[in-house]
Amino acid sequence: MTMTPVVEVKNLKTYFNTPEGLGRAVDNVSFSIERGRTLALVGESGCGKSVTALSIIQLIPRPQGFIAGGEVLLNGRDIIPLGEREKRKIRGNKISMIFQEPMTSLNPVLTIGSQITEAIKLHQGKSSSEARAKAVDMLEKVRLPEPGRMFHEYPHRLSGGMRQRVMIAIALSCRPDLLIADEPTTALDVTIQAEILNLIKELQREISTAVLLITHNLAVVYRNAENVGVMYGGKIVEMAGVKTLFRNPMHPYTLKLLRCVPGMEKRGRMLDTIPGTVPPPTEFPEGCRFSGRCHREMEGCGTIEPALSEKENGHAAACHLYDPEFMNKPLSRPLLALESARPAPVNVPHEKRTTILEVQDLKYYYPVKKGVFKKTSGYLKAVDGISLTIKKGSTLALVGESGCGKTTAGKAMIQLLKPTGGTVVFDGKEVTGMTPRGIKPYRSLMQIIFQDPYSSLNPRLMVGEIIEEGLKSLRPEMDGKARREKLSRILDMVGLTPDMMRRYPHEFSGGQRQRIGIARVLVVDPRFIVCDEATSALDVSVQAQILNLLKSIQRDFGLSFLFITHDLSRVEYIADEVAVMYGGKIVERGTVEEIFSSPKDPYTVKLLSAVPRIETV
Repeated sequence: MTMTPVVEVKNLKTYFNTPEGLGRAVDNVSFSIERGRTLALVGESGCGKSVTALSIIQLIPRPQGFIAGGEVLLNGRDIIPLGEREKRKIRGNKISMIFQEPMTSLNPVLTIGSQITEAIKLHQGKSSSEARAKAVDMLEKVRLPEPGRMFHEYPHRLSGGMRQRVMIAIALSCRPDLLIADEPTTALDVTIQAEILNLIKELQREISTAVLLITHNLAVVYRNAENVGVMYGGKIVEMAGVKTLFRNPMHPYTLKLLRCVPGMEKRGRMLDTIPGTVPPPTEFPEGCRFSGRCHREMEGCGTIEPALSEKENGHAAACHLYDPEFMNKPLSRPLLALESARPAPVNVPHEKRTTILEVQDLKYYYPVKKGVFKKTSGYLKAVDGISLTIKKGSTLALVGESGCGKTTAGKAMIQLLKPTGGTVVFDGKEVTGMTPRGIKPYRSLMQIIFQDPYSSLNPRLMVGEIIEEGLKSLRPEMDGKARREKLSRILDMVGLTPDMMRRYPHEFSGGQRQRIGIARVLVVDPRFIVCDEATSALDVSVQAQILNLLKSIQRDFGLSFLFITHDLSRVEYIADEVAVMYGGKIVERGTVEEIFSSPKDPYTVKLLSAVPRIETV
């Protein structure tokens, strides 16, 4: 028996007027979602996923953006032609949305309770006391501790996971027909991510809402959706049931996305990557939008647009490979063979490598100050006596939930923070007790790649000046010509071009900005690098490029990495050893194989059990 879809999107077109011309951000997209089921939209940044979601909920920024055509049917009723007053009755009531960053979505000057009751009173006509009772009940349903007290808290006093739970409570408080979840777990720890996704599924079952899930985490899609649509260049290029698509991807773009995902089985090999980037909506080619980046491109792909048509039962793809008429034309030249993942040259065996960094009983305590005079009343033990060693040319992954002390430990190791206690020995020399003048020669040898490259790059400086800054400070003997030559070599090494030196950070994509951050580190010839969540917020394709880059520079220069992350699939791929951190202490340490195959500590077991997996066999 066929169920009536809760939402049906038909030939949706959402365009933007820009100085560069008309941007076709969403171009002829169609799909439907039935009650109680989840459709996931996946694809790289710039493919049109979020604009599709904003079009459904009618929140396209005007006057630049506008819906140029198509229909959005909610329970059979087209909501696009409705007036603004009618649309306001639908938003937050019939259609709700969980946004990617809860801190920017929650009002910082209003309590949690007032933000939940606002929607309940507005859409359901409840009294203040009834709305309060329902809000507290929702806070309890999303498993926030002490919901009565939480009702009066402000957003800044909550952790990231708690704020995301509040967003879910607001979104589901009116029992919507459609819930749109836009990257709801991107920046969350793996354990909190699992809790949030399980919570959404439980509440979905309870109120039978339809869910549109937008994410770049393919394992999350595999575990939490029934159907998946792959978007590229404003179009859906493949649509199928989740297990069907993951086991038999038909579109070359889908295949490449899946090959980008890191994992244990890909250790020792370079990850497959997608060359280039998604073109801006004003520069899409006339034919297949993926032409120019596709490893199976043929003559005619760039000028003749493929139709999205069903190839198998419920499995549709928009690719000329499955069009017999196109393939029989003389235009279709022989297909290119799939690139095989290149093996990385083997370095010195791990057991024969010498130690470059030795940490003994490292401690870092933050003073807790209270009162008018801010007297120290105690200490927060962020890092509480950890010991570890890192060998030359190897990678130690430091994993654990947010707040466990990973980043603080990394900064203390390279002396960006002065440790409260313990010793750090770098290449045979203790650096913990050194004066600022004594530590300066080691600044170039111990570097850090920050999590968010945009906030760590000076927006007022051009890229060349940003990268050159370290050379001027740490290599004062180099003249301007030598610095410029080195800058050109480093930019080429990280996959950027020398002409980019005269551009500003805001002119680059997230992946390019991370490459700039890596170039800034490499230019001073480091030997040990702390990678602090260096790939956490990147698309799976860009993440693969950065992981390959880190692997190649480690291989070429014998660098050592402390790889701080909460994504254990990256750990499986890139690390030699793993240290699991909890509450400022290391609770388990071992090789990747030991930790992932037979974890001993209950916390490690909990972390690993929360990791979503793709099972395609």
